[in-house]
Amino acid sequence: MKKSVIATVLATSLLMSTQVSFADSSMQDAVDQARKDMKEATYTFVAPAQKGILVPSKDLYPALNKAKENYEKAKDAIVQSNATNKAVLLTNLEKLYFERITKGIVPYIDAYNYADKYLTPILADIKVAEAEKDWAKLEKAYHALSVQLDTRTTILYKFTGKAARDLLLDQYKKPANLTRDQLKVPVTIYMKIVEAEKLLAANKIEEAKKVLETIRPLISQVPATNLSPMQQELLAKGIEIAGKAGITLTPSPTGDTVSLRILGTTDIHTNIVNYDYYKDVESQGLGLAKTSTLIKNARKENSNTLLFDNGDAIQGTPLGSYKQAIDKLVDGEEHPSVTAMELLKYDGATFGNHEFNYGLDYLDEVMDDANFPYVNANVRSAATKKLLYKPYALIDKEVVDSKGNKTTIKVGVTGIVPPQILKWDKSHLEGKVTVDDSVQAVEAIIPEMQKAGADVIIVLSHSGIGDAKHEVGEEDVTYLLTKVKGVDAIITGHAHQVFPGKVDASLTNVDVEKGTMNGVPVVMAGKYGSHLGVIDLTLEKKGDDWTVAASKAEVRMIAKDASDVDQAVVDAVKEAHEGTIKYVRQAVGQTTADIHSYFSQVQDDPSIQIVTNAQTAYVTAKLKGTANEKLAVLSAGAPFKAGTRSDPDYYTFVPKGELAIKNVADLYLYDNTLATVKVTGADVKEWLEMSAGQFNQIDAAKAGEQQLINPDFRSYNYDVIDGVTYEIDVTQPAKYDADGNEKNKNASRIKNLQYNGKPIDLKQEFMVATNNYRANGTFPGVRNATAIEVYPDENRQAIIDYILEEKTIDPSADGNWKFAALPAKAQVVFESSKKAVSVLPANGSIKYLGEGTDGFGKYSLK
Repeated sequence: MKKSVIATVLATSLLMSTQVSFADSSMQDAVDQARKDMKEATYTFVAPAQKGILVPSKDLYPALNKAKENYEKAKDAIVQSNATNKAVLLTNLEKLYFERITKGIVPYIDAYNYADKYLTPILADIKVAEAEKDWAKLEKAYHALSVQLDTRTTILYKFTGKAARDLLLDQYKKPANLTRDQLKVPVTIYMKIVEAEKLLAANKIEEAKKVLETIRPLISQVPATNLSPMQQELLAKGIEIAGKAGITLTPSPTGDTVSLRILGTTDIHTNIVNYDYYKDVESQGLGLAKTSTLIKNARKENSNTLLFDNGDAIQGTPLGSYKQAIDKLVDGEEHPSVTAMELLKYDGATFGNHEFNYGLDYLDEVMDDANFPYVNANVRSAATKKLLYKPYALIDKEVVDSKGNKTTIKVGVTGIVPPQILKWDKSHLEGKVTVDDSVQAVEAIIPEMQKAGADVIIVLSHSGIGDAKHEVGEEDVTYLLTKVKGVDAIITGHAHQVFPGKVDASLTNVDVEKGTMNGVPVVMAGKYGSHLGVIDLTLEKKGDDWTVAASKAEVRMIAKDASDVDQAVVDAVKEAHEGTIKYVRQAVGQTTADIHSYFSQVQDDPSIQIVTNAQTAYVTAKLKGTANEKLAVLSAGAPFKAGTRSDPDYYTFVPKGELAIKNVADLYLYDNTLATVKVTGADVKEWLEMSAGQFNQIDAAKAGEQQLINPDFRSYNYDVIDGVTYEIDVTQPAKYDADGNEKNKNASRIKNLQYNGKPIDLKQEFMVATNNYRANGTFPGVRNATAIEVYPDENRQAIIDYILEEKTIDPSADGNWKFAALPAKAQVVFESSKKAVSVLPANGSIKYLGEGTDGFGKYSLK
């Protein structure tokens, strides 16, 4: 529903309420006046904007102040009245105020002030610098503009009123973006010339030559015609300085160049339509149908464009589950993800680890109807030892060069998947495939691609950035791949993060502004269609060969505040989308209270308790009549949605009342199947020691704030084990790091571990209910299992069956774990959603402190 419609509904609701239960006419007058003022305040900028006029912020304050003043008067009138429905009246009034004022006029004023007070002066400074031909002043203004655009322009999006927002963007942000893009290369050339001059003055000739050589590819990016006098003088100076150093900066003799653009998506996870199936609402923050707008715009800017997907496309939302288990694919039927990718004219794709979740036969069924190639260079048949899939594809891309002539570039593309799929999907892959080390696989395939005639080589790396040290078989290797000779560009993913962006400080030769690592352009485009990766390569003809003379990489974010959806993509998957919605709305039971995961990392939590209870019931039934029937059953569960990967909205929230399949899918995100592992009491303790690595060590002697949760520790690895009781002492060091490597051999955070009210017998055998991912992994405690059983039923289905059996569930945790007493002097803090303020525990152990980082709230724990 549109925001304007929501506001109208709220206003109508408030009016209807007043007609029923106003205590006297004076209160009605006060409320009516407040409503009128709020509407007029909004219209002071909305109405002119609809006519193409931006209203200065100073002209809005009278209307704003009047609305605020009469809003307070109306609130007081309601409170002091004897109306029987005060709470409803106040709620409706506050909702209207929030919609009109808090989200409307106030953010507009902030946005206008920002644009007028920051962008306008900088653009003016740039014009002055250009008029004065002052490169030093221009460089300073350029960097100031870049900082503003990169760090603060989100303020232009944070208010309702599309017409006004579009005007602000058109009159302020678009010119600023254009100016920055036009200046980037010339300013970079100027900076390098200044650096070279200083080196020459210090008689450091060789160092100066190296700097000047980096200018050569930049010159080809400066238009040969219509150069401003200022830029002509700059290039002349650069050529002069280069001559003093004994080198030439003139372009290549042929002058043939091609601007080739590579677009990349990754980790779509069946978020095709802009729809959150867990909340059962339209969402502007995700969906390939929204990414499509970015794709179309990027193609308009450069027709020499290729588009690739980096994997994890067929699993991840109820739509993926629906097409795999409910409305199953039949031979000849396209998977919705493939349909959407064909519509958008993808040139190729690789596999992510989640492509293997449903087995090889299902993956083959998905692939065989695609009209674009899937490539992978490191998965082999266990039987034949040969690569199981097409290791690379060569694409003959017709392009238009800098002279306007058509020519053909042969683009090679290959891909890799983490070798860890062998443990993550062991039940599907064991004995069927092997997986080569990712780096070694790319090193081996590059010469073949070059021999086959590839002019440009693109690697689709379904792998995180990683580090600079190569360990055979490791999961995250993209940084290492940038060092492989012959790689021209990389589209990466898997980690659901964004690059160009922040990287570990230990990584060297990373240019975030250019989007390169070791000189190779790299993009990682977030998750769920949130971003589009854009790599621009300037190719230069040398003899018969094309070489990369310059490159730049960036990511573009979808408009999270606008409905710029490609309806053609939505229509193409309409049947599967509507079937999924119908599927997730099926009721399975009732809950007597809200279920949320806001505090699931810091206290025993109902959202995990429901999962572990369901797993216990399932496994107990399965063990009846077996040799293990008398073994004690424990159950392990983890907070899957706990603000993972810097997303303050990524939490479970299921309201009191009817429970539907969509709610169960929200409680248990992954398409895992039930599994059991037989372990000892000693293993249980190690399992919990690994989980306790989620917490930073708290210094008892330190008085300042100390962050409790380690952001590098994935929340889905924080297993709570029900059936035993225990305490976690976070003043002790963690025994294991986030990858399960032992770092403090004698450390022990798990205290008072008990089974049936007595200290656990370290030799006693237990059956632990978990999932196939954990059972087949190398988690401490799990790695010593003497027996593993993987069942065909999904954990999610076990939860559905449990709720159907119980009919009504009381979502409360049994409190089987807690922290050992925290030091009185320590100020222990953690971050969660700001929405958690409304559900703070009554015991007062958790308190809201205010704003955290990246949109989170900060909380204290005692």
